[in-house]
Amino acid sequence: MNDQASPLNDDGIDPAARAAGHQPALTGCPWHDVNEMLQAAGLRPTRQRMALGWLLFGKGARHLTAEMLYEEATLAKVPVSLATVYNTLNQLTDAGLLRQVSVDGTKTYFDTNVTAHHHFYLENNHELVDIPDPHLVLSKMPDVPEGYEIARIDMVVRLRKKR
Repeated sequence: MNDQASPLNDDGIDPAARAAGHQPALTGCPWHDVNEMLQAAGLRPTRQRMALGWLLFGKGARHLTAEMLYEEATLAKVPVSLATVYNTLNQLTDAGLLRQVSVDGTKTYFDTNVTAHHHFYLENNHELVDIPDPHLVLSKMPDVPEGYEIARIDMVVRLRKKR
């Protein structure tokens, strides 16, 4: 990264890069790919973003809470605070690299798969998993209030073990 960094807004995302939609040149090397993903999204590849990104994206599609990522970072000897983990997850979400999925309004998961899809929530072990059917549709959508449009639909189907 050079010293002539482009101006950033308050959340650390370069608006020009976001608007340009620069696609990262992925190589299969997790460290290189995280760097490319961050830069393509207009985020500076700081040490902490790189380390957390490597933990997030280096293991394929995942669903993690901030606490789960913080625990992984601690075990990997990555020196970050829980507040930094939350800030980074929110920046990656705002940049379109993660998808935020709320369960009950009390637990928020961050999904590395940002494509349109739905989830099962396994209540017994507090796990979020992708619903494998890409053709799942809602048969009737609600009327949207004047001046609004549907941005995204998140369906979470809660499952529990039979007794």
